[in-house]
Formats: sequence, C-alpha cells, structure tokens
Amino acid sequence: MPRTYIDTGSAEGFRDETLVYTGRLSEAGVSVDFHMWGGGIHGFDMSVGDAAVSRASNATREEFIRRALDR
Repeated sequence: MPRTYIDTGSAEGFRDETLVYTGRLSEAGVSVDFHMWGGGIHGFDMSVGDAAVSRASNATREEFIRRALDR
C-alpha cells in the first residue's frame, strides 16, 4: 500500500479506533503519516475552519496530497 495519511483530534470520539487502525497499518508494513491535533473534535477542521488548529490540519493534509501526486 502507498504511504497513508491519517489524522485525528485529541478529543475525537473515534480517536481510539483511529489509533488502533493506524497501529495495525504500521504493523502490516504500511508507512503512515499520522497526526493528532490537540483539542480537535470530530469534524473540527470543517466546523471551525478559521481556528489555528484547523488551518494547520488542512495545510498539513494538503501538503501530503501535493507530495503524493508529485511522485
């Protein structure tokens, strides 16, 4: 599998499931670019798009996608 981007908020309701999924991908040899955003809740990057953490999250994800498409 190609390098995989996963992010979650630290207050996300599915945070623990995301951590398990990320760990299992890594154990299977998949390179994972993982980010946990402090204070983020489910959908924080869309519902509070002007917050600094949302801007950082979106910029990081966009940069990952840009690098992946440039390969």
